[in-house]
Amino acid sequence: MDHSEGGSSALSPAIIKTAMWDVVGWNRAAAVLLTDYAKLPREGRNILRLMFGSDHVRARNENWESIARFVVGAFRADVARAGANNSVEATKLVAELCRVSAEFEALWQDNDVVAHGDGVKRIHHPDAGLLAMEFSSFAVEGRPELGMIIYNPASPDDADRLRALLDARQSE
Repeated sequence: MDHSEGGSSALSPAIIKTAMWDVVGWNRAAAVLLTDYAKLPREGRNILRLMFGSDHVRARNENWESIARFVVGAFRADVARAGANNSVEATKLVAELCRVSAEFEALWQDNDVVAHGDGVKRIHHPDAGLLAMEFSSFAVEGRPELGMIIYNPASPDDADRLRALLDARQSE
């Protein structure tokens, strides 16, 4: 993704993920608000591994249980859409996540499938406080294994606090 900032897109954290939920592209706003993926090893850039294996990520997500259920259901839908249900990669990832997280295992056994769409995610940021971010998910044309998630501040106050956070990080 283009790491340049400008206009209203500067306030829109965005990521591109694979069907296995590996983050393969992100903008600066995503690095500041969500996770600085560049600082993680490639195998650590997986949203599922972060959701179920990181106490830090868990603590930053208000209503973690609801988000985790959504993520597992959406992951199941992505794997099916990409035709990777029985792939070695999907099987290994699911087995790994079941080993490290009883919560993932229980959600996976529920067999829920969730269509991507939109909603609101509330993120506890150590510097900006609780930010409400509306998110929208999109398929990438011609690339069924890729999806894009864009976050936008849910209110003018959230936008102001995100802008202040991004400005503060710009000067670091």
